[in-house]
Order: sequence, then C-alpha cells, then structure tokens
Amino acid sequence: MRVFLPAVLLLGACSVAPEPASPARAVSALRSGQVLAALQERYRVAGLDRSDFNHAQFWAAIGPIIDAAPGMERRAVGRSALGRPIYAVRYGHGPTRVLLWSQMHGNESTATMALADIVRFLTEVPGDPLARRLANRLTVLFVPMLNPDGAQLFERRNAQGIDINRDARSLATPEARALKSLQASFRPDFGFNLHDQNVRTRVGSSDRLAAIALLAPAYDSTNTLNETRTRALRVATVVLEAVNPFVAGHVTRYDDTFNPRAFGDLMQRWGVSTVLIESGGWRNDPEKQYLRRVNFVALLTALDAIATGSYARADAARYRALPFNGGSVRDLLVQGGTVVAPGLPPYAADLAIDYDRPLRQQGGRIVEIGDLSRTEARDTLDIAGLFIHLPGRDSGDPAGLHVEPGETPAIFDVRRGPEPDSPLVWRVQAGAPLRAPAGGSDFDTVDAGA
Repeated sequence: MRVFLPAVLLLGACSVAPEPASPARAVSALRSGQVLAALQERYRVAGLDRSDFNHAQFWAAIGPIIDAAPGMERRAVGRSALGRPIYAVRYGHGPTRVLLWSQMHGNESTATMALADIVRFLTEVPGDPLARRLANRLTVLFVPMLNPDGAQLFERRNAQGIDINRDARSLATPEARALKSLQASFRPDFGFNLHDQNVRTRVGSSDRLAAIALLAPAYDSTNTLNETRTRALRVATVVLEAVNPFVAGHVTRYDDTFNPRAFGDLMQRWGVSTVLIESGGWRNDPEKQYLRRVNFVALLTALDAIATGSYARADAARYRALPFNGGSVRDLLVQGGTVVAPGLPPYAADLAIDYDRPLRQQGGRIVEIGDLSRTEARDTLDIAGLFIHLPGRDSGDPAGLHVEPGETPAIFDVRRGPEPDSPLVWRVQAGAPLRAPAGGSDFDTVDAGA
C-alpha cells in the first residue's frame, strides 16, 4: 500500500513566493535574515525545546539571564487569576517605546520562545551594533507570558475560562487588566501582539498551509486609515519582507474585521501602532522550533526598522497584496477503506481525523465519516481494499453500538479482512502518535508535520 501525501506537504521545499519588487532588496533581506538566524542559533535559550513549557520552566530558563544583566530589568506587573506573577522585562532607554506581549493564549508559545532568545542576545552582547542601536533609540517592554495559568495546562483561556484577547473592553480578567495598565502607564508608540494560529489554515484558496499570518488591525468598524494604523501597515510590511526568505509563499493576512473586544484592535484605537503576528505550522516542526527562529528574525528586524525609522519607507502595498487566511483543512483523511463496526454490516466510508495536538499527531478524533472525496487534509492515507475496524460507542441504544463522529476517538485497526483476527496492517491507539505497527507494514509512518 502507498501513503499518498498531498502537495501541501511539500511546503518547506518547493513553494515559490511572489516575486519581490526589487531583486536587490530580496538579496539584502536574505543576507540580513541569515545573519539574524545565525544569532538565534547562537543565543537560543536552552530548556525550551518543547512548546508546552509552563510558567516555572520558562522563568527558570530565562530569569537568571535577565536578573544578572545590568541592561535589563524584570518586574511583576500583575498576577494571574491563580496568583502567578506576570513579568515584564524592560530594555533600553530611547525615546520610542515598544510593547511586545505573547502567550495571552496559554497554548500559543512560539513567540514566547523567540522573545527569550532575543532577550538573551541583547543581554549577552550589549556591545553588538544592533543591540546598542535598540538600547539607545528604543525603550522596549517584553511581556513574554501574559497567561501563565493557561500555559500551565497548555490551554487557550485563563483559569476563569475567559479568552484574554476578548477581554480588552470588559477587563474581567486580572491578566487583561495588567496589560491595559501597562498600556496606560508605558504609553507605547508601537505594539506587537504575538500569537499562534490554527496549523490547518490555508493560504487563501491554495493548497498551501499558512506559516505566518500578519495583521495591522482596524481601529474602527469602517476599517479607515489614520496615522497610527498607517505606521502599523508599514511595520507589517517590514515583517513580511523579513520572513519571506524563510517561509516564502506561506504568509497571509489575518482577517481585519474590527473586533471591539480584542486587544489588537483597541490598542490601535488607543494610539499604539500594533502588528499582529500569528505563527501557524511548518513541515517537520512539531515543537515550533523553526518558526521560533522565524519570529526571532521578524521581531529583531522590525525593532531595528522602528529604531532607525526605515519602516517609514516600506511599501504597504506589499502587505495589502497578501492573500487572506483561507479555510481550514482536516489533519488526516483515511480514504478508500471499508468500515467494520460491532453490530453493523461492513460499509464503504472514508474517515476524517483531527488532533487536539495536530503537530504532534496526538489526541485524534474521528470528525467525519462517509464519502469524503472532496475533503482536503494535511495528510491523506489511501487504504483501498482494506478494512477499518472501529470499536463503536455505547450510546444507550438497545439495538446496538453507534459510530458518532466528533465523539469517537481515533482508535481503530486497519486489517486485511473484515474478520477481527485478520492480519493487522496499521493500528491507531488512544493518545499516541500515528505509528505503523511493530515489525513493519505496507504503510510508512504518516507524516503530519506540515
């Protein structure tokens, strides 16, 4: 049997970005990006190799580096709903103020890792020309983990069950109040709202997956431009040009519909030129380490452009030309098999599977069953001629078990026949990544790391 991997999985190898306006600019961006990528490799903070680190682990990794540095100041600017400190790290003494906050959603940690690397670089080589320039021209506040309670369980919301990024107006959460208080007291000129987005999101109507999505948020419902937002558009363009050499063809625009509850939109309204950066997924990058590097390059490039004022020359038309985020795809499509379930006659059907942790291929659920020939997925497994043995679900129906998409865990065997003791080809077990059975099989291990 063959594993058919769709063209979307080739995103790291053969996608082509739109032609840049200037070959010279492209070469310059590539060279500077390579220099920054090398810096990230050198100053990468150890202990953050998994994306699901918690508050204590993060600050154990980066806290001693900050606290020993004369050019850095760390202080608690609030406490979470469960009492964990929310720290801000201050760097520089320049006239232009920049606020960066990440992980307001507890399971979105890519930029948090990148901010740790940036802080280490600035701390350990204060004499570097870039570090000196940032220190002399900017005052920067980093808030690398706004939602420590969510990070503890690697969950989106805070301990109250509230999405902090939808609490900018009500300020019902202590985390949102801490961020709003920082904005009011620090009065930043620029802001960076740093997130991770659904790794299943496509680039427009293409079959490519979005690695980075950018947004200069609207500040009103008519999506008008003022000076604050125009600056944000230009900074977003700088970020686009910085990330293009690394994720060419996989950069999108986030939906710019005004949301009166969201921090990015209200920061823009409060006079902070704000850019949203959303990290999606990349092939063979289950812990987001490659996109960690891309964020490092993007943020240092943007900070330098703000420090020098060069962002003002950026052509915002390039940002506006980006395709919007497209629809989502399924994680895995198991296609062409015959389903065998207790008490039911065998029937031909495809399975669509989504994971709770898609980059790790963990926590799979069967979300759809039937003729899924038009369903798009990050991975497709062709099992024509084989049998999917499902356990079924006890729904209380006295006539027998039910198979219920959305409620059924991805636990099943693929066998050569309808009999339960027919030769096993492939097994999916609860909570485990997809693996070919021990001893080998006709299937390769499925690669869902796009």
